[in-house]
Amino acid sequence: MMRAQANWLMHARLEDYLVAAGAVTSSLPVIGRYLEPVGGMATLGLWGARYLPDFMSSAKHRLGPNASSRRAPEAQALASLMTAGLSDIVAAEALAEPWSISDAGTPWRNAGRLRRSVFRASVPYGDEPGQLLDVWRREHLVGPAPVLVFLPGGAWVFGSRALQGHELMAHLAELGWVCLSVQYRTSPRYRWPRQIIDVKAAIAWARANADQYGGDRNFVAVAGCSAGGHMASLAGLTAGEEQWQSKLAPSADTTVDAVVSIYGRYDWEDRSTPERARFMDFLERVVVKRRQTRKPALFRDASPVARVHADAPPFLVIHGESDMIIPVGEARQFVERLRETSSHPVAYVELPGTGHGFDLTDGTRTCAAVRAIGLFLNHIHQTGPRAPVDATG
Repeated sequence: MMRAQANWLMHARLEDYLVAAGAVTSSLPVIGRYLEPVGGMATLGLWGARYLPDFMSSAKHRLGPNASSRRAPEAQALASLMTAGLSDIVAAEALAEPWSISDAGTPWRNAGRLRRSVFRASVPYGDEPGQLLDVWRREHLVGPAPVLVFLPGGAWVFGSRALQGHELMAHLAELGWVCLSVQYRTSPRYRWPRQIIDVKAAIAWARANADQYGGDRNFVAVAGCSAGGHMASLAGLTAGEEQWQSKLAPSADTTVDAVVSIYGRYDWEDRSTPERARFMDFLERVVVKRRQTRKPALFRDASPVARVHADAPPFLVIHGESDMIIPVGEARQFVERLRETSSHPVAYVELPGTGHGFDLTDGTRTCAAVRAIGLFLNHIHQTGPRAPVDATG
């Protein structure tokens, strides 16, 4: 232990000390739980600053002076793009219905209004601190309704259910779904794999308890954005994996019937580019707090692209072509691996001129994506998640 601490002190950088300080303050009795989100945001800001030049370059195109003039014709183009991405999976008659795509304003600003669809808030799904979820559904729901477990993003250091996914969950609630917005433990206080352990616990909770809120325990899908997309994909590909659910009852069911990943991370091993090396450095120093060279299996096990198998559930992957935080090539590689291997449907939508976090800033693209996700999930629910397709086609 002393040798490990000495080694850390020798190699630590300024940001390492700041991250460690955040972990210590969030562990304080009584006030620690209030300081934890602050520490997560500080960590996210500290490391996110490295991506700021790339992010600003991407945002310049999306939010420039001509952005508003592009929105009118953009809606029709987005409808065509979504239809093409779903055409091999969703029934033609469903796609033929008029696409109502509008800009209801900046999505994150609508969060308070949309939370009117929250039926129950802060429901515990486990005994660990922070294992809470919100139940979204219609007031007078006639069940059993299909269930979506939603995982917000935040680079594994900020897992709040306060803002993200609200447009999607409000839309699905209106369609008659039960949605569970999950909060999970985060770094730097709780290092990986606490995050995926919580996700597995939330899925098992949904399988065992969703009927209390009108949900159908026999149909549970999972979706997420960014880090949430990574964990949704990983959860979908690793049902029943003992290393992440050893504290659950032996009868716990962590299978999912469909996965939706929105600008997710899929590779926790590759260091071949400056961006990849920068990301792996972040994982080692902040999220995992282990070096890949010493614990290669830990990183490989957490890499969805390395976990693809023939019985993977149906997938819908959505990614922005101009994403500077998680380059689109990573999504393309993951989708290609899925289509080569999986015997179940794989849909992919790539949004031109779109960057990371568009569902928080861009009302038009968010509206289109939400409509597409609803069509995909309803189709899988109605036709059965395990209808095989030709993996070579």
